[in-house]
Amino acid sequence: MTAAVDDDLWSAVGDPTRRRMLDLLLADGDGTATSLSEQLPVTRQAIAKHLGVLDRVGLVHATPAGRERRYRVDEAQLARAVAQLSSVGAAWDARLRRIKRIAEAIQRGREQRGLSQ
Repeated sequence: MTAAVDDDLWSAVGDPTRRRMLDLLLADGDGTATSLSEQLPVTRQAIAKHLGVLDRVGLVHATPAGRERRYRVDEAQLARAVAQLSSVGAAWDARLRRIKRIAEAIQRGREQRGLSQ
């Protein structure tokens, strides 16, 4: 694998609510805990906790906006996450190709033994 896997990052992205929040922030450009809670079936307090997790791993950054904080996706960190996922996917694709070659070789061996008997 070319990119090291960041367990904290993937733990943060592993939650479906946080993934949906990232989708909304990317679509809207930014948002607050209040604006996100209006679009999701989750309380504002729960949204704030999820945003805290995303902020700790660097996927979002907050700026004060009056009494609230506006959150924006850090595109460089998101690109890093995508690179990690691509790397993990490529590694699994290579493993699956090796397994397929082994299974095909076993099958060919069985077929050849069946023909020679």
